[in-house]
Amino acid sequence: MTDQTQSDAILGGRVRLLQSARGYRAGMDAALLAAACDAQPGERVLDLGCGPGAVMLAAAVRRPGARFTGIEADPEALALARANIDLNALADRVEALAGDVTLPFSRLGAPRFDAALCNPPFFDDAGALRGPAPEKTRAWMATGGLAAWTGYLLKAVRDGGTLTVIHRADRLGDLLGLLAPKAGSIRIRPVQPRAAAPASRVIVRAIRGGRAPLVLLPPLVLHPDGEGQHTPQAEAILRDARPLDWG
Repeated sequence: MTDQTQSDAILGGRVRLLQSARGYRAGMDAALLAAACDAQPGERVLDLGCGPGAVMLAAAVRRPGARFTGIEADPEALALARANIDLNALADRVEALAGDVTLPFSRLGAPRFDAALCNPPFFDDAGALRGPAPEKTRAWMATGGLAAWTGYLLKAVRDGGTLTVIHRADRLGDLLGLLAPKAGSIRIRPVQPRAAAPASRVIVRAIRGGRAPLVLLPPLVLHPDGEGQHTPQAEAILRDARPLDWG
């Protein structure tokens, strides 16, 4: 750890994570996306835009039989991801590679994956942001827009494979429209800050080539009304490594 990084413990201390002290740091969205991973033993999973590796490392601890490949365009974040892989002794089945969603998937030189996880940057338009710190801008701004990220995911996953994305609830329509040409059997889990509040996030799971009807699942509520702590369901996911149920 240096003056430019800080060390955090996630998943109830099961994963140690070096992150930028001033830039974007993984939080609740990363934890929920990792919990949504349902990869089976022997499957290969892509973490697109892996940052320092929070999602793929937590998912790897949860899914010890699966292998994970993170793709990251930012050199500093990529260096942290590789350091975190070593820090957590997961180099035998987790790797981080340089890559960019604006480049063809074929440039990666890898076969299609069985599953993909993604927490895309939330904004396509720089005008929608109110002065984020320069160190955080790349994490918030989607290079090529959401279309570039979903297009890369659809090319990177084999037919029958799964794509799991967490995003802003108000972008759900855009996300579904972008997935629709090549993916179906969609399941949506809304995420609400409190039971009385609208969903702020959605976790969307789709199958490439799937044809089953869309299913809207009950929401995950993070906090009891009027209180700061987590609900028992959220606490079990964040600290006790309970999976996010897709059933």
